[in-house]
Amino acid sequence: MDRRTFLGTLSGVAAAATMNRNFAWAAEQHGINPIGIQLYTVRDALKLDYDGTLAQLAQIGYHEVESGKDHDKPNPKEMKEALMRHGLTSPSCHVDWSSLVGPDWQKVIDDNKIVGRTYLVNPWIKDEVRNKPDGWKHAAEILNRAGETAKKSDIQFAYHNHWVEFIPQADGKLPYDTLLENLDPNLVNMEMDLGWITVGGQDPVKYFDRYPGRFCMVHIKDVHEVPSAAGVRSSRFAGENMTILADVGTGVIDWKRIFAHSGKAGIKHYFVEHDNPKNCMETARVSYEYVAKLRF
Repeated sequence: MDRRTFLGTLSGVAAAATMNRNFAWAAEQHGINPIGIQLYTVRDALKLDYDGTLAQLAQIGYHEVESGKDHDKPNPKEMKEALMRHGLTSPSCHVDWSSLVGPDWQKVIDDNKIVGRTYLVNPWIKDEVRNKPDGWKHAAEILNRAGETAKKSDIQFAYHNHWVEFIPQADGKLPYDTLLENLDPNLVNMEMDLGWITVGGQDPVKYFDRYPGRFCMVHIKDVHEVPSAAGVRSSRFAGENMTILADVGTGVIDWKRIFAHSGKAGIKHYFVEHDNPKNCMETARVSYEYVAKLRF
């Protein structure tokens, strides 16, 4: 090997080493951007000062909000204008079960398209539906039909879990598994609430591995502790029972481990949420600051 070849080889090795270091640095620096918030978190503040609350969220650093029918302005054009005034977008909105099965489903879709949304999410299956024999399978059929209608309008439909989906049925099967097996992935994606699946005693990463690409959105919800399985079965975790919830980053959930699998999961939007904050704007701030600094 002559001197020129030797030096060229050294240069190639050095360049490869530098590239590897850069790739390693990029991997270490992977984070979440943009960061969104579910407006349910700040519902009390919205009632007092809607535009002022949106302004505060934007000032904190949020770029996206996820809403629900009780947290939107009544007119979709007014809602879009309110968001635009504060540099916010709202890619997703929660819709109740009655909207899916009623005569106005197409109008709900059309109104949300005016706001600029590309996702609609059902967050709760009525008790009388899921408690019937094969109720979860029947619910999946309804969700698929709703998703088919939404798809025709270029809206991706999705389902958001709570804890009830992780209470085993009589045959030992988890309702969440029943849903995933019966929902058409082209029609219904999943918005995984990472707090409630943890409360249900299940591992989000296990589902990311089993169903890659099925989880278009997540709720970033933290908990101070994981309750016992018996506690989950006997409680709806409402009102005073929701003291287990925590500002993001102050609880026990290992966010780095979960979000290291974001690519496999297919996550496109991340929404901070706290169902029962003591001070909603402080919760919004603390949670944003933690998520903004998170690297995985």
